[in-house]
Amino acid sequence: MTEISKTEFEVLEAIWQEHPASAQQIIERLNEQKPWHEKTVKTLLNRMVKKEAISFEKVQRSYFYSPLFAREEYTYKESKSLLERMFSGRLSPLVSHFVKSDELSKDDIDELKALINQWEKDNG
Repeated sequence: MTEISKTEFEVLEAIWQEHPASAQQIIERLNEQKPWHEKTVKTLLNRMVKKEAISFEKVQRSYFYSPLFAREEYTYKESKSLLERMFSGRLSPLVSHFVKSDELSKDDIDELKALINQWEKDNG
């Protein structure tokens, strides 16, 4: 899986919403968050095709774009990369960091407890 910039990721998010999507549909989705120039988006789409992050199909005079990997697959790869770079591949120092800085809500903690309990049931 190729490296994706922050800006390219925003474009991918718009494509993941529903695909295949035309450049115009992608631009409209992006403009719901902040203003984007059509030329910028089309440049990013071309770059992402070259990086093999997305594919396209030409239908008459329009191009329709689709992702070449699922969002979940990308999220897993990036999460694993972050853990490796920042926490030597260990998850507990990351969680500890958020606990110590009061970044976790009660709902976050309840969700983590439920995940751990489920893991213990499945692997115990």
